[in-house]
Amino acid sequence: MSHPCHTHLLPNLRRIEGQMRGIAKMVEEEQYCIDILNQIKAVRNSLANVEGKILQTHLKACVRDSLEATEDFDAKVEEVIKVLKR
Repeated sequence: MSHPCHTHLLPNLRRIEGQMRGIAKMVEEEQYCIDILNQIKAVRNSLANVEGKILQTHLKACVRDSLEATEDFDAKVEEVIKVLKR
């Protein structure tokens, strides 16, 4: 099975990486806690957005492909359930 491409999400991930560096700098500079927490919340939301897009692609591509091979379907469903429980 081929895996879908997620390279279109790289700009989002690089932005998140920059946000994380910004948070580290805020901590080093001992900035106000609420400001740091606001930035952490922004990063968490950005990550959740990327996660949702990857999950959507997985469901539309990988899981759909497994419907054609019924023996793989249960494994794919279990795989998604494991990820969502984390």
